[in-house]
Amino acid sequence: MLSQLYIKNIAVIQEASFELGSGFNVFTGETGAGKTMLISAINGVLGARLSRDIVRTGEETAEVSALFTGIEDSICEKIRQLGYETTEGELLISREIGAKNTCKVNGRPATLQILREISSLLIDVHGQKDNHRLLDPQYHIEYIDSFGELAPLREQYHALYTKMNDIEKRLRALQQSDREKEQKIALLQYQIGEIEEAALSPNEDEELLARRDTIRNAEKILKLAAQAKALVDGDEDIDGASGLLTKLSDTLSVLSRFVPELRSASDQVTEFSYLINDIGGEVGRYLDQMDFDPRSLDEIEDRLELIHSLQRKYGATIEEIGQYRENIQKELEEIQFSQERVDELMQEKQALQPKLAQAADELTAARHQTARRFLSRIREELEFLNMPSVKLTISAGRSDYRPNGQDEMEFLISSNTGEPPRPLAKIASGGELSRVMLSIKNVLAEKDRVGTAIFDEIDTGVSGAAAQKIGRKLQEVSQNRQVICVTHLAPVAACGDTHLFIHKEVKDGRTYTQVTPLDGESRVEEIARIVSGEDITDTALQNAREMLNLAHQKNPS
Repeated sequence: MLSQLYIKNIAVIQEASFELGSGFNVFTGETGAGKTMLISAINGVLGARLSRDIVRTGEETAEVSALFTGIEDSICEKIRQLGYETTEGELLISREIGAKNTCKVNGRPATLQILREISSLLIDVHGQKDNHRLLDPQYHIEYIDSFGELAPLREQYHALYTKMNDIEKRLRALQQSDREKEQKIALLQYQIGEIEEAALSPNEDEELLARRDTIRNAEKILKLAAQAKALVDGDEDIDGASGLLTKLSDTLSVLSRFVPELRSASDQVTEFSYLINDIGGEVGRYLDQMDFDPRSLDEIEDRLELIHSLQRKYGATIEEIGQYRENIQKELEEIQFSQERVDELMQEKQALQPKLAQAADELTAARHQTARRFLSRIREELEFLNMPSVKLTISAGRSDYRPNGQDEMEFLISSNTGEPPRPLAKIASGGELSRVMLSIKNVLAEKDRVGTAIFDEIDTGVSGAAAQKIGRKLQEVSQNRQVICVTHLAPVAACGDTHLFIHKEVKDGRTYTQVTPLDGESRVEEIARIVSGEDITDTALQNAREMLNLAHQKNPS
């Protein structure tokens, strides 16, 4: 469950830190007090995208952190699989919004996607957007699939649908017009011919560049090589290193006969003499082999230009050009032998067709069976929520193959006896939508193990006995999971186990939002304020006490 929430510099909330209970938590407050910002902050720490504008004016950054406790072992294991460890069933998620946006899970960096995946295991948030989704038939199948736990059937169908889509896409590409085929074949053959004619070898461009540098520096190279040769062998003007070392070697050889301790020096000079002779021979061979034909420079430049031209067209390196040639060769062969490939793909399509149809039929049958059970449970919920005359049905049809099957399903509702069921978007009031959505959420909650449910003004458009029933229903739900509800109705607020009051204060020309826990007489006064406004009478206070007492009887009638 969500045990603690800390908020800093979110819009009018300068700083707020509060604890939540394990049962039914309610937030109340006047319009504009900051209830919406509170839900935005919670959504933010759960991975929702937040604008930089949400940061309080005059501040650089905003912070939100949420501490979850009592997390079930199965959920802890799923979180561990995402790369994060829990400590005794506890998890701290924090987020900073500002010049740099950062997310952390138990102090370790995380991405928004990770936050969404983890939070989906911990919290289910219901807001006004869910009511809007209820008006959109494309989401109705999602509710049925969730209730029936039909994900395996959907995945089985989707895999076959994706494979069929791929086959049909390849068939369309192969069945293009003859003229398009001829143009494509001509282009591919030209490109293959151009690459093959170049007959490139691995690293050829690097070797050519090295040869070009050598030729461009030929005069300097010849001069230095000749100078090195003269320094080794000597000439008319100087004694070469080879001759000098030979003389030194001979001298030390004779000297070492008289001075044995110089024998090692004599041997080293002899080795140097052999080494310098080898170096002279190597330089001499290089001079003999040097052939710097200026015309070869033009040939190298032409070859490099050819390679660069191919690199601009087909790949940044010679290896990439070779890979490109292999790819277009395969493409050319596929087009040239397209009729054979078309026949093969048609056979694959014919073999796949009955499997896809069977998977779609199985999914449809499962949905229809699930829909009957789902509607039965929804009707039970709606009857409790003061809608005993409601008639909820589903309009079902079939379409062409789509990513989620062939089914078209839409909820239809009749709120009054004798009226035919019609689409929700056409006849449902705000209060009816709220109760239908609450019913759906409660029924779906039976299928998941998410520990916390947040309802943002689930009681919109509701009053009187219906509001009392919604409060009781949320109270019932909170027996098995934590419930957090933002409400503006006294009967709902009275049912809460933990009551938090959101209110504004103005200090030094700035507005500050505070979150204050209420109990005892302070809670009575808030319930009375919701009912009667700012002018709270003794009668309003007495009514508030009775409302709280009735809401918390063990077996309320």
